Amino acid sequence: MTSHNHGQHHGDRHGGHHVPENPHSHGHGHVDEDMLSVEEAYQRIMASFRTLEAEEKPLLECIGQVLAEDIHSPLALPPLANSGMDGYALRQADIAGASKETPSNLAVIGIVAAGQMPDKEVQAGTAIRIMTGAPVPGGADTVVPFEETDEVERKRDGKPLDHVAIFADMPLGCNVRPAGEDVSIGTLVLEKGTVVRAAEVGVLASLGLDKVKVIRRPVVAVLATGDELENTGTALTGGKIYDSNSFSVAASIVASGGVPRLLGIARDNLEDLNGKLEATAGADLVVTSAGVSKGDYDIVKDVLNQRGEMNFWSVRMRPAKPLAFGHLSGGAGKDIPLMGLPGNPVSAMVAFEMFARPAIRTMLGKTRLPRPLVEGTLTAPIFNEDGRRVYARVEVEFIDGDYRATPTGPQGSNILTSMSRANGLAVCPEDERRKDAGDRVQIIMLDWNEEVLV
Repeated sequence: MTSHNHGQHHGDRHGGHHVPENPHSHGHGHVDEDMLSVEEAYQRIMASFRTLEAEEKPLLECIGQVLAEDIHSPLALPPLANSGMDGYALRQADIAGASKETPSNLAVIGIVAAGQMPDKEVQAGTAIRIMTGAPVPGGADTVVPFEETDEVERKRDGKPLDHVAIFADMPLGCNVRPAGEDVSIGTLVLEKGTVVRAAEVGVLASLGLDKVKVIRRPVVAVLATGDELENTGTALTGGKIYDSNSFSVAASIVASGGVPRLLGIARDNLEDLNGKLEATAGADLVVTSAGVSKGDYDIVKDVLNQRGEMNFWSVRMRPAKPLAFGHLSGGAGKDIPLMGLPGNPVSAMVAFEMFARPAIRTMLGKTRLPRPLVEGTLTAPIFNEDGRRVYARVEVEFIDGDYRATPTGPQGSNILTSMSRANGLAVCPEDERRKDAGDRVQIIMLDWNEEVLV
């Protein structure tokens, strides 16, 4: 098992790096006819995933999850007609024709604050002082804001607020929010399948709900393999490298809405690998990194095949050519899907994006599986040396009404920093030898960060 997290990986040798075009070369290099297309691999993998079961959780724990039930309102919102302004609740007929020159003078018979119920009704020639959100008292049909009255002058002159002059002829119903204006009793407020965001949490809380049923988050077990790997936080010894894949994959799982279960590092021996795989019980998906390429030791493939049914593929993409997928026997009649990612760190992340992320979103009950796709202009070339679909790491900016995609430097599948500088993957199709500066390209957006204005 060579170079899992660093350097070039067998079976993923070119790793997506840019190489100058050979002017004497015609056509692509050798293409393995047994390779699967990205679409074929995607279809085979996705056939194994379905929406998971529901769970009931407190509202704030449901962000990003999908409602597993229709939500009908048990009450009207607002429950009572209320004021949209601080002012005076009155009868519109009493202020018809009112102006600064010919104000309507009304007796103030009370005050009602938000959260209180009125204890008086408005009669002809009277008004009740009211605060925003307070229930509109009986008899009133209009609210006039303080600014359209002489209240400020009365306070300044030390006069009591037992009367008020109205300076404006406000239309009937002005500043009165009707009962049920937002939601009436029994209304379908949120449909099953809705993703819970901040606004949905607010809506659910406004209905008095403190818990809701959502599709549960999938548990994804993460296992790195290789004798050369070392845990972070320890000193490196000769020939060792830190295990970065476990962390980038686990972080990708969190970002996709799943719950990672880190199993650590499995060494290149049967006992350790089998022991680590025991801890996958109860997971909804197992994701391994390394050990799936033609150049790797057979031990990983042997163990995976012994514990289930695995397929080892070459996919017509760069980076991330080697890929494994199958099922582990999980006991109790439940097989657990297993996805074997390549060992090179960029290959692992790109393969996760293309295959594991959609699987996790499917289990979450989400229907928008791919990342957003935009069309933009390249600022530097992308080369395709061997007839695979190239996913080039690019920084995308929105400039003068167009997306501009700039490769983030060397594109080797071992250069993880180029992934950290990227917010998109620019696609060069299998049948094109290169994309030049100025060419239009399809871009898979990894992030809509603040550098990309949409």
